[in-house]
Amino acid sequence: MAQEHSKVRPWCPFCGIEVGKPSHAPERKMTEFPVGRCQCGAVYSCDATGHNVGSAIVETLVYACNDNADLAWELMPEDDYLTGRIENYDEDKHQVIATKNVDGRAVRGVIYFVRLHTDIQDIAKRIKDKKEESLQQIIPSIIEERTIAVEPAPKEGRVRKKANKRLVKQFVDGEDIDSLVELCFDDKKTLRLMQRLLYAPDEKKRWQVAWVIGKVTARVSTREPGPVSELMHRMFEACSDSAATPWGMVETIGFIISMRPDIFGAFTRYLINYIGEPSTRNQTIWALAEVAGDRPDLIRNTAFYNLFHFTNHPDPQVRGQVARLFGRIKATEVVLQLMELKDDNEEFYYCADGKLVSTTVAEAAATAVQNIHGGTD
Repeated sequence: MAQEHSKVRPWCPFCGIEVGKPSHAPERKMTEFPVGRCQCGAVYSCDATGHNVGSAIVETLVYACNDNADLAWELMPEDDYLTGRIENYDEDKHQVIATKNVDGRAVRGVIYFVRLHTDIQDIAKRIKDKKEESLQQIIPSIIEERTIAVEPAPKEGRVRKKANKRLVKQFVDGEDIDSLVELCFDDKKTLRLMQRLLYAPDEKKRWQVAWVIGKVTARVSTREPGPVSELMHRMFEACSDSAATPWGMVETIGFIISMRPDIFGAFTRYLINYIGEPSTRNQTIWALAEVAGDRPDLIRNTAFYNLFHFTNHPDPQVRGQVARLFGRIKATEVVLQLMELKDDNEEFYYCADGKLVSTTVAEAAATAVQNIHGGTD
């Protein structure tokens, strides 16, 4: 009997009603905490490890505000919302285990709850409705501006070319995008041969190859996005392989997404997985900034606040790259930290159109602050 009472379904700490198992929201975030809603209006997220208290609470609060991060940062605990938590939660069984152990397996999960006060809930809903209404008004102009020409189909009866390492390298070195696009339609292994060129000891060369791949795939994907998607999956697998060095992979992913966010924008959230490794951190933040240049919403709709502490990172590369990123998404939440970098004259580099450009952290921060206050990048 005691054992039965030690296992119960999780409940809402505000109304006492049993809550359903958290699941991934339709618009998933960088950290991807499973979320849910109670009948009383409270929202909750699950941290299966119990180690990500801050991130889970912040993400739950943003979710409660209908993914309006700006509103969430303005709210005050107790005055605007209440929080609660249920500990010893086992996500697999969707039960609270009082003994903290299931068949020898430790149970450390926590469900975090946030309940906005009624007036704040109403404000969040009205803001969301207003944004959707405004979006409907500007969608036609966005579609008109973002109309992308589809690559013409290869002419019937013409002799198809076969790709080989020498030919692909020749076209890549000469940045002959037209020939590479044509070759991709002729021979499917062209993209794979281009990927192999990323394994170059010269960093500048890797950036140039990554840019060429981005330009080529942007055009190929207008007619055949499938092979490009397969290339993306291969590169993500290579980045996740701890036994391999993902030379040029993150950079290439960044270029591909930023040049065709309408097709590959959903891949953005996976980039954050590589920000924890020193070998890929600089490239990852650069890639996020590159995506934000045309689609800041893809970054804004993620838990980008997990990157705030990088403004104090000891590496100027990281400080400079993250300053560019925050400027492009107009992150008002971090403007004070950016202003503190005004005297940081250490140099860093970033890639623009396949070429490495050098600047200082102070200049990047100043540009970011200007963008946040109404300028343009």
